[in-house]
Amino acid sequence: MSRKKKILITGGAGNIGSALANGLLLSEDHQVVIFDNLITGSKEKLPSSNNANWTFIKGDVNVKDEITDVMLSHRFDYVFHYAAMVGVQRTQENPLAVLKDIEGIRNILDLSKNTGVKRVHYSSSSEVYGEPVHIPQNEIYTPLNSRVPYAVVKNVGEAYLKSYQQEYGLDYSIFRFFNTYGPRQSRDFVISKFLAAALKNEDITIFGEGNQTRTFCYIDDNIDFTLKCFQNDLMVNEIVNVGSHEVITILELAELIIAITGSKSKIIFLAPLEDGDMKRRQPDNSKMRKVLDRDLISLSAGIEKMLKTPELILYNN
Repeated sequence: MSRKKKILITGGAGNIGSALANGLLLSEDHQVVIFDNLITGSKEKLPSSNNANWTFIKGDVNVKDEITDVMLSHRFDYVFHYAAMVGVQRTQENPLAVLKDIEGIRNILDLSKNTGVKRVHYSSSSEVYGEPVHIPQNEIYTPLNSRVPYAVVKNVGEAYLKSYQQEYGLDYSIFRFFNTYGPRQSRDFVISKFLAAALKNEDITIFGEGNQTRTFCYIDDNIDFTLKCFQNDLMVNEIVNVGSHEVITILELAELIIAITGSKSKIIFLAPLEDGDMKRRQPDNSKMRKVLDRDLISLSAGIEKMLKTPELILYNN
């Protein structure tokens, strides 16, 4: 019998990290350790207790002693570094905490190169593009014009991964996540926030006039793509956009959610955010679509799937 692959997921109690854990645990060949400080993650999002192939450890990846103990004792084959301070308002209100995530990136990379990790998968973000110069946004063109700390940290993280590969041969895959939504997402994010309000017939608030354009990727598409890359050694030492190509304004999103839920919610417009609320977001997701080789889940279908999901953790938080 072959040895199980040992996999670490930092931030594994979050929206994408927990879904990834569930996906990896579909294979009996994987032994997964989930590491999370539970500041934005939740134990409710952890896999079923019936599966013996995973372990949860509470800890902060930015504290070197805490992550060192875990990585030295387990000797992982692969790492998914998804831990980060997230959410537009939260990251704007806590800029120093966001910048501390750079320490976590270095901790992961130093320990990975010293403990035999084969590849580090890193959750970057569409925020690295700042205000787009090219639409759709292609991995080659990264203007680095965003001033917010979250975008700076993600850019620094990408630079660290590429540098460690060049100097130490530590392989990486960088996933630039555009808006990813699903039933495990917290209310800090726009779809879950709008849905929570709509289901209670409460006002839906929008910053500015709502003409900001976004794309929204359902969690299943994100995880299916990530797992295919992992299982087939795709996107090694590459950067890839992970997101939908279906463009919608924030106002249209609110109207769509009201229509789907049959809500009586009213749309209320607030003053625009001072920074961090980019006017346009649309990835060139041609690499992702080629790997998946199927249609992505439409936004309306994804929202319907959320509403039919029994756990809908976001409404219990």
